[in-house]
Amino acid sequence: MRRRDVLRTTAIAGAATVLTLEGVSSAHAHADGPVRTAGEETRTLTGRLPAGAPDFVHLPVDVPRGVREIAVSYTYDKPPVPPGTLGNACDIGIFDERGTAPGGPGFRGWSGGARTEFAISAERATPGYLPGPIHPGTWHVILGPYTVAPQGMAYEVRVTLRYGRQGTTPEPVYPPRRARGRGRAWYRGDNHLHSVHSDGLRTPAEIAAAARAAGLDWITTTEHNTTSAHAAWQGLWGDDLLILTGEEVTTRNGHVLALGTDPGVLIDWRYRARDDLFGRFARRIRQTGGMVVPAHPYGSCVGCNWKFGYEHADAVEVWNGTWTPDDEMAVANWDAMLAASVTSGGRWLPAMGNSDAHREPQVVGLPQTVVLADDLSHDALLAGLRAGRSWIAESGAIDLTFTATDARGGHAGLGERLRTDAPTTLRLTTKGVSGCTASFITDQGTAFTAPIPADGTLEWHTTPARSAYVRAEIRRPSGSMAALTNPVFLESRR
Repeated sequence: MRRRDVLRTTAIAGAATVLTLEGVSSAHAHADGPVRTAGEETRTLTGRLPAGAPDFVHLPVDVPRGVREIAVSYTYDKPPVPPGTLGNACDIGIFDERGTAPGGPGFRGWSGGARTEFAISAERATPGYLPGPIHPGTWHVILGPYTVAPQGMAYEVRVTLRYGRQGTTPEPVYPPRRARGRGRAWYRGDNHLHSVHSDGLRTPAEIAAAARAAGLDWITTTEHNTTSAHAAWQGLWGDDLLILTGEEVTTRNGHVLALGTDPGVLIDWRYRARDDLFGRFARRIRQTGGMVVPAHPYGSCVGCNWKFGYEHADAVEVWNGTWTPDDEMAVANWDAMLAASVTSGGRWLPAMGNSDAHREPQVVGLPQTVVLADDLSHDALLAGLRAGRSWIAESGAIDLTFTATDARGGHAGLGERLRTDAPTTLRLTTKGVSGCTASFITDQGTAFTAPIPADGTLEWHTTPARSAYVRAEIRRPSGSMAALTNPVFLESRR
């Protein structure tokens, strides 16, 4: 393969460049030539990317008529690097003859760095990839050099074209948008999960079984930069478990949950904060029925820190998996945003917690978000999450209520606003948190802390003049979080 030596900035990439290399042509690529009906041929593409390579490298592949399956494998070198220096890591995906435009129809799959090979045909595809007809034209294998060693990255991509009669593409079967539920009630969900369709090791069946064991009412499938899992849950939902579709949009400047988007809808990930494009894709998430939820904003992995701001967010994931210092920072920043919203009179962002479980021993439902919804349906759950009528639990063994009541009988629950000038009582009632300590936190900071008594109930008194909002945290003796709530807002009538 010869390098074309062309660096071009696409409409999607903005300030981040995309490198397009010269691809390979099949020996049978001519449209007016005979159609091959059997056998296979393999072409190898090799090259070296320098340190500071573009975010994405397009390798064009001419696909002739008669191809029934495309198989791709790749390798790259991993030279030793000095201590503290990032070595080579490279993602991979593919777009078909319809092109590589952001949000366009050409997407056929992405596995990031989770797989070294994949195959696509009309009737089936490797998890992470979409089955469908193999039409002739120029396809693109896309490499994503996530980190590049100082020595550069040497890569080899092998593309095998297998000829023959194409099969039939199965009609995808997607989960329903509603389950039986319990009417207006508190429902428990885990909205950040990974299976074999991205970098997880669990199958959808194993995730569904773990969700039921955790006492969850609903889950959301959120694979990295692919929708292939949306049709992988047939037979796994039921009256007791609702499954929503979504995506973890994994950019170089942070990850965002596209929570509850319509089945089959892909949200593009090929941009950075400096490109000023996130608002466009946040609108796309909402247009397709979803919520915009920045995930693990202080995550320690490369590219995990959230750098797009919160202007376009609908909620924020402040607790991701087992409690860590990253979550402590996320809660502190979220609380600061709550205080700022009170000062400015602007909107506030509800908090969420999810497991981000990929494999054993990561626990599905640790943590889980508990939301008050009118029924167990896509629309009702997302409405409850957007309103902040929710709290986060370490497990299904924990339960709580948190309310504000004034001396005149006024009442408000989580995410709600109590307008009053009377003395107000905040009441926390808990179960399953023996030995823990509860704190009531306001816009001034922690205002009240006490061990949870045997009956599980604590009360604290305040007024809107003292506290613009109050939220609760429950912690283990180690300091790790057992549960936390969204706030109740207090507002003077004057």
